[in-house]
Amino acid sequence: MIENVILKKTYSFSICSVKFCYEMQRREKEFIITRQLLKSSTSIGANMEEAQGAISGAEFVCKTQISLKEAKETHYWLRILSDSEIADPDLVKPMLRECAEIIAILTAILRTAKSNLKSNDTKATFRDR
Repeated sequence: MIENVILKKTYSFSICSVKFCYEMQRREKEFIITRQLLKSSTSIGANMEEAQGAISGAEFVCKTQISLKEAKETHYWLRILSDSEIADPDLVKPMLRECAEIIAILTAILRTAKSNLKSNDTKATFRDR
């Protein structure tokens, strides 16, 4: 079976994020930003898991687009934690890098999926004539 890199990366990132957020809540008593981070970061992988069961190319694109939006939101919350120095920037930097990599992969997946959708629409339209 072929390994799905984005599923593996998003799952691993979710686990890292959960541990980071719970530790921040325990040690720093920071609940507002970490709650937002926890929701958005775990949603990335959850939506990609849903995308795997999509019944159409359009649904796959939609779920992947949601994952990308959640990844961008996650990147935002990580930057807030780092730049405000609520969290040690050295702890946040690896997560920021991983999140940026996930964003790049999701962007590439979407580009390909949208291109495939357009290609299939063109072929269907041509055949229908």
